[in-house]
Amino acid sequence: MSEKKSTNKYIEAVGRRKTSTARVRIVSASKSHFLVNGREVKEYFKTESLRQIIHDPISKLEKSVAKWSVEVWVQGGGVHSQAEAVRHGLARALVLSDSGLRVGLKHLGYLKRDPRAKERRKFGLKKARKAPQWSKR
Repeated sequence: MSEKKSTNKYIEAVGRRKTSTARVRIVSASKSHFLVNGREVKEYFKTESLRQIIHDPISKLEKSVAKWSVEVWVQGGGVHSQAEAVRHGLARALVLSDSGLRVGLKHLGYLKRDPRAKERRKFGLKKARKAPQWSKR
């Protein structure tokens, strides 16, 4: 009985931002392609600015990075926070593939998980910190 051995060894990393979580898989390939939730990146992220955020870890590195086939599963949050989660996961995956890229990506700030999130609403307040108008009498 012969088993099929997969020659495409993938590298997987997780990126997060606010409530978005992105699972990024990269595979070294001769022809690069980028899929997000099974769809092309142009189909999923409509605006050019969001696509630029996603491609930043690859495009901003001075070294020539091998062509990568990227598959992403992203969920939660809004579109912008999903794009930043994908950027975070892609940067982490690139570091796992080549540790020499760590310095450049760290300097650009792509390896830091941005901890900012919406603060919860407290009892007796209108929003997280906004109190109702105070009257003396």
